[in-house]
Amino acid sequence: MTSPKINVRFAPSPTGMLHIGGARTALINKLFALANGGKYHVRIEDTDKERSTDEATQAIKDGLAWLDLSPADDTFILQSDNLTQHVQMAEQLVVDGDAYRCYETAEDLTQKRAAAEAKGEKYFYDRVWRDKVLDDPSKPYAIRLKMPLTGQTTIDDLVQGTVTIDNKVLDDYILLRADGSPTYMLSCVCDDI
Repeated sequence: MTSPKINVRFAPSPTGMLHIGGARTALINKLFALANGGKYHVRIEDTDKERSTDEATQAIKDGLAWLDLSPADDTFILQSDNLTQHVQMAEQLVVDGDAYRCYETAEDLTQKRAAAEAKGEKYFYDRVWRDKVLDDPSKPYAIRLKMPLTGQTTIDDLVQGTVTIDNKVLDDYILLRADGSPTYMLSCVCDDI
């Protein structure tokens, strides 16, 4: 049985210039790929349309080229090219029962957040829509991931070692915003797969 091919990615967000921390991450990823006979990719995570700019994208590409950290084939992946697949994945998670449509408005959530802060509590979404169904395609909705409600989740991280988190502190994270745009958490995982 052969080992899986190593694929690593450096995934900067084009909201500003390439900075030293990004350059360091790119260098580590490229060296890891080279040392393991793998492939180094650069994916520009440009799904935040309000903050992403073409100028920042070009500055990142120029900075990586100057540092000799461009991908070998000089092919940069744009995350925005895959938005259709990201939306399809979110909708499939709903169909599979692993996510749900949340019809609360930004105003509803702002009021709930303010109420929690007034009590000195950390705000977690109360999951009002987790087990409800409103089949109204005209009403805007976000899609939230159904996180486990009890128990613990443990991962073995190559850097941090074993990390265990109580599931009760996990929020039902938004995967798809009410405007139909995917969040970083959804797009990043879809593209990594």
